[in-house]
Amino acid sequence: MAINVAPPVGGISQSQTGSIGIQDFLKILTAQLNNQDPLKPVDNAEFVAQIAQFATLEQSRQLNTMVDNLLTIQSSNQSVGLLGKTVDFNQNGVSQTGRVSALSLASGQPLMTITLVDGRFVDQVSLGQVTTIR
Repeated sequence: MAINVAPPVGGISQSQTGSIGIQDFLKILTAQLNNQDPLKPVDNAEFVAQIAQFATLEQSRQLNTMVDNLLTIQSSNQSVGLLGKTVDFNQNGVSQTGRVSALSLASGQPLMTITLVDGRFVDQVSLGQVTTIR
């Protein structure tokens, strides 16, 4: 059976993440069933295995999304605990010390504003740049 790479209008579409959804899978499955050789039909066990593999793949994708969301929430909670604390951090290869004075979220990632000892502010410091917390 030949498969066209470019889908026709109203054909298979991909989401922004590049994965296919259940509707797209059903279109592929329907096309497969419509185009199969009547003298060599798909084995029932193989058919069920394909459906089970797709269901497992979809569950794994959903689990990855949930874990990513959980990690984002956890890093946000950690950064809230740093408010008012003195931290050492590296920025552009320079180690600096200051007090965390504000937090912001950019694309779900917490960024800190740190007030240095001399009163200057350093914006957009990520948790990965912090080396010591006091």
